Amino acid sequence: MKQFPKAGWFWYLCALYIFEMAWAEKFKLNKQLIKSVLEAGFNTPKEIQLKTLNRIIGGQDVVAIGAEGCGKTTVLVLATLNRFKHSADGVPKALILAPDQEKVFELLAQFDRLNRNKTIRLVSLHPGQTTEQNMDDLAEGADIVVATPDRARAIYLKLGLNLNKVDFFAVDDAQLIVKKGLQLPVVELANSIGRAQRLIFTEVMHARLEKMIAPFMLQPATIEVEEMPDEQLPVHPQMLYHVPNFGTKLNLLNLFLHDEELITKTVVFTNTRLTAETVYKSLSNKLRKAVVMINPLSFEYNKVNNIEEFKIDGSLRVLIVANESGAESDVTGIPFIIHLDLPAEKEIYIQHIENHNIDADDETLALTFATDLELDQVRRIEQATGQKMQRAELPEDLVIEKDRKQKEEEKEQAKAKKHIKPDPNQYVPGEAFHEKKPENSKTYNYSSGTKAKMNMKKKHG
Repeated sequence: MKQFPKAGWFWYLCALYIFEMAWAEKFKLNKQLIKSVLEAGFNTPKEIQLKTLNRIIGGQDVVAIGAEGCGKTTVLVLATLNRFKHSADGVPKALILAPDQEKVFELLAQFDRLNRNKTIRLVSLHPGQTTEQNMDDLAEGADIVVATPDRARAIYLKLGLNLNKVDFFAVDDAQLIVKKGLQLPVVELANSIGRAQRLIFTEVMHARLEKMIAPFMLQPATIEVEEMPDEQLPVHPQMLYHVPNFGTKLNLLNLFLHDEELITKTVVFTNTRLTAETVYKSLSNKLRKAVVMINPLSFEYNKVNNIEEFKIDGSLRVLIVANESGAESDVTGIPFIIHLDLPAEKEIYIQHIENHNIDADDETLALTFATDLELDQVRRIEQATGQKMQRAELPEDLVIEKDRKQKEEEKEQAKAKKHIKPDPNQYVPGEAFHEKKPENSKTYNYSSGTKAKMNMKKKHG
């Protein structure tokens, strides 16, 4: 009996050595960090760590894309701590931005978990503190600053945050930063930093995020991991329509539902009753009494008390349900389930699309409309179900609505043109004037060699 603990301890040391070698052989991490990683329970590196950590340690700019829980934050913390070989000097060398106070705290907790170099001083900047407190903390010395973009920018403009020696700039959960509309302070802070390594960690990549990072990320290595769980939930077939905005969502919904032969009995889910009423008004112009709601805000709309009432009424084609209404959502037997909005809690979505009778011939199809800002929710749903939604092409006859900002800019430009008074001294061409054709207009000064090539094309083209 006395020999068992010794044998157990021996095998534990052997396993610890194997795990240590798994990290030491793959990454150029200092020994303190490798010990911290093993003590934290990270026995083997994850895919995102295998694909990104050595690139980051080597000084490369990286955009890392992966689902929630894939290990992105651990990569960021390890890469940051590995830059501090010896004692720190109290001047910010690393600036890490996170979308909100909660995410800042999560990063700080992971730093505390993995950091053995107690000379490193971390300072956090977030709305839970006063700006005076933030500036006092920075004045005492900071090596790593973890902050929300708006608070970091505010302190920087007050000359409280010194960016002169920052050589490591990272943005964590970048998709949430875009969702919160914090792109401008991120870009301003990035551009205020001189030569530095720049990292982006995000769950998804889309046009708005690409636009945010374009001014300060030059030819980064983009690495995406697609880790899906082995277990799959039984769900109805899903199709994803990626659209630019809510207006286009409405146009797509109308396009589908006005085809009575293609789309039959349908339940449309929105997040709020206000949105549900907007959808109702959009559809009722043509569908009339065939569209109904559950618990509408106004008594003037057609309504049913529950989904069962909708199912048995053959005159009804479309039911609009707001997730906030608290109505039960048993959509079993409904041919089409459309999510115009994605609920904040993925469990609500999964409840709607779960297939409770997998042995039956499944004729239910789940359609999801998502903008750039909802793609991270799509990814979390896919991780939870173990299945990717099938990406669908948008119909050719779909009207793509312009964004509100674009519409406002065009209105302002139109107003400005109206208020411009013609210059009486400016020459205005008369009726005999003919504009040159585009191919004849001279907009460039071509070299003699280029002109020769152009003439050869005209002669022999």
